[in-house]
Amino acid sequence: MAVPGFWQDKAAAEEKLKRGGILRDLLSRYKEIEDGLATLQSNFEENLFYEIRRKFRTLELEELFKGKYDGQAAVLSVYPGAGGEDAEDWARMLGEMYIRYAERNGWKTRILDDNPRGRMIEMKGQYAYGYLKKESGVHRLVRMSPFSAKQLRHTAFALVEVVPDLPSVEESKIQIPEADLKWEFSRAGGPGGQNVNKVETAVRVVHLPTGLAVSARVERSQQQNREYALRLLKAKIFQLMEQHHVEELSALRVKVKPEWGNQLRSYVLNPYQLVKDHRTEVETSQVDKVLNGELDLFIEAEIEKGV
Repeated sequence: MAVPGFWQDKAAAEEKLKRGGILRDLLSRYKEIEDGLATLQSNFEENLFYEIRRKFRTLELEELFKGKYDGQAAVLSVYPGAGGEDAEDWARMLGEMYIRYAERNGWKTRILDDNPRGRMIEMKGQYAYGYLKKESGVHRLVRMSPFSAKQLRHTAFALVEVVPDLPSVEESKIQIPEADLKWEFSRAGGPGGQNVNKVETAVRVVHLPTGLAVSARVERSQQQNREYALRLLKAKIFQLMEQHHVEELSALRVKVKPEWGNQLRSYVLNPYQLVKDHRTEVETSQVDKVLNGELDLFIEAEIEKGV
């Protein structure tokens, strides 16, 4: 920090400070494991044993994160698919499941947008994107519908999408022509706040060449929501550029449609209880625990397989 010129490029300097913090955290975690093992040798305690084993397991998994942005925070979106009210309710349930998973990992969460068409949640924690990125895909629910007067069994679908919170350095590389953006403004809903239903602070932006869209309504001012929505849109565009091996934004002219054909996981609540991942074949009958955020069984299998 005291090196001459360190702060000339503020974004690059902040990124270096962040990487330094990650390394210090890593060393601290190794030290905790060493100290815990020394304690166990002199005085074995079962609770401490499982605590140390979990810490070591976490480090082991993080060694498998080789993606460029695996260490970043993430933004997870859930969109209801076929199934009417059941699908909207299923998307809400999935959102709650991921919020609980984040809380179990000590991450901070913030709901960026919440409406019947979808829910967007910011997940701030180290390696949040690395852990969650393979959750992108279609999730299917089978249950006795609470919206069916005849108590019939219904199938509902929801689409999960996960993008990384891009570092400022990478975000600055993406310059979107204003003519390629369509902005929409509306009144932000939700409890509290004097501007609710009075000022058009909620923002939706569409990237016309690709059809990618992002909404933001959590900030108090329209300008703040504009900035956040544009930042998320850049993350989506960056991810799309990598998928299509495109280096220049001007070369990206792909109309994007949700990938509803990629069914990732099934959650069956009736006539039996089973959650099954269709890529790893991992399954469990403890549906309630899974919906309460206990996703380690599935997420760890996905990471190890490198799907």
